[in-house]
Amino acid sequence: MTYREVLQNARKNMAPNCRVCRECNGVACRGEIPGTGGKGSGASFIRNCRRLAQIKINMDLIYEDRGQDTSATLFGRKFAAPVFAAPISGLGVNYNGFLNERTYAQALVPGCIEAGCAAFTGDGAPDFYLTDPLAAVKAAGGRAVPTVKPWDAETLRAKMDLVKESGAMGMAMDIDAAGLPLLAAAGKPVRAKTVAELTKIAAYAERPFLLKGIMTPAAALKALECGAYGIVVSNHGGRVIDQTPATVEVLPAIRKAVGGRMKVFLDGGIRTGLDVFKALALGADAVLIGRPYVIAACGGGKEGVSLYTKKIIAELKDAMKMTGCAALADITPDKVVDLGPAAEL
Repeated sequence: MTYREVLQNARKNMAPNCRVCRECNGVACRGEIPGTGGKGSGASFIRNCRRLAQIKINMDLIYEDRGQDTSATLFGRKFAAPVFAAPISGLGVNYNGFLNERTYAQALVPGCIEAGCAAFTGDGAPDFYLTDPLAAVKAAGGRAVPTVKPWDAETLRAKMDLVKESGAMGMAMDIDAAGLPLLAAAGKPVRAKTVAELTKIAAYAERPFLLKGIMTPAAALKALECGAYGIVVSNHGGRVIDQTPATVEVLPAIRKAVGGRMKVFLDGGIRTGLDVFKALALGADAVLIGRPYVIAACGGGKEGVSLYTKKIIAELKDAMKMTGCAALADITPDKVVDLGPAAEL
C-alpha cells in the first residue's frame, strides 16, 4: 500500500464529514463542529497551519556527514522519533463512524508502535470513549498515553484508575477540554482545575503526567509547579475557542519559561516531517499529530498508520540531512527562519 492509496481510500471512507483535503488546514471544514473543523470562524485551526508554513528551513550542506539519528527518549523509553499521535475521540460524531473508538485504537496504537513511535488515546462523554482504547493500550503492553478530561473529582479518580490498570507508560489531561462544546451539550461535569488540584492529580497518576492545552508561559509555570512531567502546547486543534494564537507562535516563550525542567510537546498543524523539524528547532521536545492519523487509519488501518508515521520520520531525517543535523540536539533555532505573521483571516 502507498500513502496515495491511503488517501484515496480515506476520501471514500470518511465522506462527507472529512474531505481529506490536499492540505489538512481547516479551511474547507471551518466551523464544522460536530465535524472536523475549528470552532467558530475556524481561525485557530487555520492559523496553526498558516504560521507553521511561514517558518522556513535554512539549508546547509557544508559539513561532515555523520548520518542522521531521529531517535528520542521520552517516558523512559526510546522512540524512532519524537512523534506521537494526538488523542482523538468521537469517531462516530465527528468522522462519520467508519471507525469507532475500538477499531480506531486497534489501528492506531499498534500502527504507531510498528513504526517505532506511540499514540495518545482519548476520552469523552460516553465511558467507552476511554475504555475501548484502553483495551488496545493494555494489549500493547502499555506503550501509549491515555488522556482524561478534567472531570469532577469522583469521575476523574475512577477513570484514572482504569488508565493505571492498563499499564500505560504515561497519562495526560487535556485541560482545555473544559471548553469543548460537545461536552457542554452533553451536560458533563468538566471544568478548570487549580494548581492544588492538579498537584494531587499528577501524584495520583503514578506515572509521567502531562497537561495538554497550555498556551502561555504563565500556564506552563503553573504546570511545572504542580509536578507535571510535561506539557502539550495546544489549542485543541482550534476546537475549544476561536481566535487564539497559533501554537507555534507561543512555543518559543513557553520553552524559555520551562524548557529543560519539563518536557514540552507541540500540537497543532503538524502534518509533515518538515513541520516536526520546525517545532523542534523552536523548542519542542516532541510533537503530537491529530487529524492526519484518523485519515491514515480510515484509509489503511494499522498499515496506514505505520506508513504515515514512517513517512513523517523519513521527512524529518531528510530535513536533518539538508541542514547538517546529526541528532535532534543539533536542530537549533538558527536552523529555521520566521518570515512573519500569517495573513489576517
